[in-house]
Amino acid sequence: MSSANSITPQNILSLAIPAIIAGIAEPLISLTDVAIIGNMQNNAVEGLLAVGLVGSFLSAIIWTLAQTKTSISSIVSNALGSDQLNKIDSLIPQVIWINIALGILIYLATAPLASWIFTLYNAKGITLNLSISYYQIRAIGFPLTLSAFAIFGIFRGIQNTSWAMIASISGALINVILDYTLVYGIDGLIPAYGIMGAAYASLVAQLVMLLIALYFLYQKTPFQLHQLIWQPHPKLKIHIALTANFFLRTVAINVAIFLSYRYASGYGDEYGATHAILMNIWLFFSFFIDGFASAGNAIGGKLLGSKDAQGLKYLGKTTTTYGVIVALILMTICGLFYKSIGHQFTDDDNVFELFLSTFWIVLIMQPINAVAFVFDGIFKGWGGEASYLRNLLFGLTTFVFIPALLILDYFQFQLSAIWIAFGLWMLGRAAILAFKFHLKIKTMEN
Repeated sequence: MSSANSITPQNILSLAIPAIIAGIAEPLISLTDVAIIGNMQNNAVEGLLAVGLVGSFLSAIIWTLAQTKTSISSIVSNALGSDQLNKIDSLIPQVIWINIALGILIYLATAPLASWIFTLYNAKGITLNLSISYYQIRAIGFPLTLSAFAIFGIFRGIQNTSWAMIASISGALINVILDYTLVYGIDGLIPAYGIMGAAYASLVAQLVMLLIALYFLYQKTPFQLHQLIWQPHPKLKIHIALTANFFLRTVAINVAIFLSYRYASGYGDEYGATHAILMNIWLFFSFFIDGFASAGNAIGGKLLGSKDAQGLKYLGKTTTTYGVIVALILMTICGLFYKSIGHQFTDDDNVFELFLSTFWIVLIMQPINAVAFVFDGIFKGWGGEASYLRNLLFGLTTFVFIPALLILDYFQFQLSAIWIAFGLWMLGRAAILAFKFHLKIKTMEN
């Protein structure tokens, strides 16, 4: 079919809404950690900074390796669009087991080096000790998270985001309950574990998400994890190539995030703690809006497989509109509760004042982020644009984010320097991807 009628708003929303709920579960876990630890009685600022630094590094690793989710989703959705789903059944267990192996290797490689890693982030003293302990527990969850993400990518590829939503929200709820219980303790029953309690809570949440994902994989799809064929599937090379490009793309993103934490920590513990709050809120908003990118990723790959140019045009316009509307709603809500949001994360007066002076920059970025994320998701669904996305992020990080950060830091903008640099970086992504999308559609129409 070659018309926009091949998809409807209901198609988009049926994928986007569950994807939003699934997507915000992971940052919700981090936000819960930040809120609870930021209100501890002892070492709250140091604990908040430690969680932020560890969260940054964990995200760098998970986002980089979890690009297998995007590549397998692209392959599955293209196979679905061309009615060749039965030809990739042996690929699925190979991808999942590769992710499990990667998770184990990353844990074994990084856990012994935790002290060195967080020294690079300018962590020291109590903050460094807390970062090491917290990371060495959280990192055990690498194979759990990476294998769950691969399964979520399979679900998205077959145009279902509800199963990932159920798994993710279940894990997030478990995390919230255990966070309160283990961080603060229960008098006479459970001791207060502080920041380590948050690490254990997150680990259990990751296990719950994986178990639920495995249930849906076995009960609702034709794919089986235990039916592993050792001979590599013909599309495994394509999957690895896509993953490599998405991997490098994510490296560029994480360079920007690493530099932001390094600079913020260098300004002082209060600045680093404030940046941890702002970054976790930014990531929460990003994953929220990214639900429409997930819909674009799944539907875009299918429409490309069926060569439906008009459907793709409609998809781009509709998902962008929805994403911007959601971003504006988030901006409005946060604007109305500006101060009370800050109080939810910290009782420290210095951190609170720094939050108030910088949070507005995070808010005004949201509509720009929506455009960037939606088109990024659609391009990732096409697969063949992976190298373009890689080069774009490397270029923007090298020639926009880093120069902007260095110049604004020189003029002592401090936290504002970091977030203005992020704003310019996202503006570049949004403008270039929107332009590239429209060129692609014109080429297909001709």
